[in-house]
Amino acid sequence: MCGITGWVSYDRDLTAEATTLHAMTETMACRGPDDRGTWAEGPAALGHRRLAIIDLPGGRQPMSLDTPEGTVALVYSGEAYNFTELRRELAGRGHRFTTGSDTEVVLHAYVEWGDAVAERLNGMYAFAVWDGRHDKLVMIRDRMGVKPFYYYRTPDGVLFGSEPKAILANPLARSRVTLDGLRELLVMIKTPGHAVWDGMREVEPGTVVTVDRTGLSTRAYWCLRTRPHEDDRDTTIATVRTLLDDIVRRQLVADVPRCTLLSGGLDSSAMTAIAARQLAERDETVRSFAVDFAGQAENFVADELRGTPDTPFVHDVARLAGTDHQDIVLDARSLADPTLREHVIRARDLPTGFGDMDASLLLLFRAVRQKSTVALSGESADEVFGGYLQFFDEEARGADTFPWLVSFGRHFGDDGDVLRPDLVKHLDLDRYIADSYRTAVAGIERLAGESDFEYRMRQICHLHLTRFVRILLDRKDRMSMATGLEVRVPFCDHRLVEYVYNTPWALKSFDGREKSLLREATRDVLPRSVYDRVKSPYPSTQDPRYASALQEQAKDLLARPSHRVFDLVDRDRVRQAAEREDPVSGQAARRGLERTLDLAQWLDLYSPELVLG
Repeated sequence: MCGITGWVSYDRDLTAEATTLHAMTETMACRGPDDRGTWAEGPAALGHRRLAIIDLPGGRQPMSLDTPEGTVALVYSGEAYNFTELRRELAGRGHRFTTGSDTEVVLHAYVEWGDAVAERLNGMYAFAVWDGRHDKLVMIRDRMGVKPFYYYRTPDGVLFGSEPKAILANPLARSRVTLDGLRELLVMIKTPGHAVWDGMREVEPGTVVTVDRTGLSTRAYWCLRTRPHEDDRDTTIATVRTLLDDIVRRQLVADVPRCTLLSGGLDSSAMTAIAARQLAERDETVRSFAVDFAGQAENFVADELRGTPDTPFVHDVARLAGTDHQDIVLDARSLADPTLREHVIRARDLPTGFGDMDASLLLLFRAVRQKSTVALSGESADEVFGGYLQFFDEEARGADTFPWLVSFGRHFGDDGDVLRPDLVKHLDLDRYIADSYRTAVAGIERLAGESDFEYRMRQICHLHLTRFVRILLDRKDRMSMATGLEVRVPFCDHRLVEYVYNTPWALKSFDGREKSLLREATRDVLPRSVYDRVKSPYPSTQDPRYASALQEQAKDLLARPSHRVFDLVDRDRVRQAAEREDPVSGQAARRGLERTLDLAQWLDLYSPELVLG
């Protein structure tokens, strides 16, 4: 796990651009606190910050290989979980290795198979190869988009990086956001390839982007395809468990301390219990960590989203699995700290408006990083197995839009209410969402004979696996890498995703509950309390002091009427939210304040040029 960046400029010799390359590389020091390296040759320059996970002394980057036709150089972020098998195959083809790292395996695999190496990898990765044999840059991103990857075209080449900040550190990149970028920023739909910053793009998941002297081209090497599912229920459950056992075993491989993130929900509990059982076979104990809020267990108030606090279920799992467990307890003052908000915005490069859910995740990862370098997470199981409320909500199922927008609108209100009315008119977010939705569902394949209901549920699953999950994966990556912690996501293994996606909804919910397949596949390792527990989302603080702190900060902002944020938000609406007598029950008002404060912080930190006309 690392941070990568680079620059290709066919009209200049980049060996003379060491200062700029250094600046681009150092923006990602948090992603790679263990080492740094740069490499330049002619029109290509590569930068790398390393978080050492496998072969600590031997995996330094950039890594290059000299061939008779020219040098091939690589910068790589992520993990290839099948690197041992690939190494064995490559050795049989005559390749010789000098390290034990997966990076060297990926480099040799590229030399052997070119960009077809993408189809052979199992893992989470974003990497760039400068192929001096053909004077071309090849950029490859993992199938599910676990690892971020951005690029920015220039008149004579391209800039790229794990994060936008690496690209923006180059003078050729303009820090500009247009109305289209604001639209993408303000709605939770994650358009593939869209990067918000004008001129910048994402390498889309499952895609190869190639840059040479003739221009730029893309090739999709993977997408979520529709296939018949012929296994019965028992076979399906057994297959899911077999896959999970293999996935967790692969993802536990590391030369540094590892742990699990445990929420007490089905997903993280199943993953933690499987990991604990596998490590126990080697006389090892898995560490587990959970986030909690001061006073939450004693003062918890159930609502439609969260019926139970997490902590009792967390402790049930820790006892049964025998983990070395620690609760990370956070208080309202820490969550509302403006300095923490600054760190969140710097980590994400954008004001996402997730508020305390981003803040608590960053604080959790900071605490975890003190004892572990790698963590396994239950992220993405809800998208894979069908766990969210909107999968069972008739209104969301039937809506001609992204289902989660219906659910969120009902529970949280419209946090866009704080925006200036004239800006809202220019943005026309309803049309933007509608156009994006039509594009998203247009290519979803339907099985012959598939009922209207099953096809609709296939659409909903596809939308979550190709749009919604990428929002959460990006959040997880940015918050974890800001602390130098590698978070792995077993439920994003493409074999599991493909298999369960093509399982009919009638099987996914055969007992009328969410995630039926996962529950049955792991029932032997779960405490009964977790087996019976209803889905509960990532926790959010209920402490009124957090909302009150937001109000005070908003009042301080209102006292600065010339601040650029008031080009985007309506001062009167912000004032109303800041003066609300009961900020805890006013979810829309609270989210509006979080959005406003995030926008203000982002404008202060990045000074983007806003094109609002």
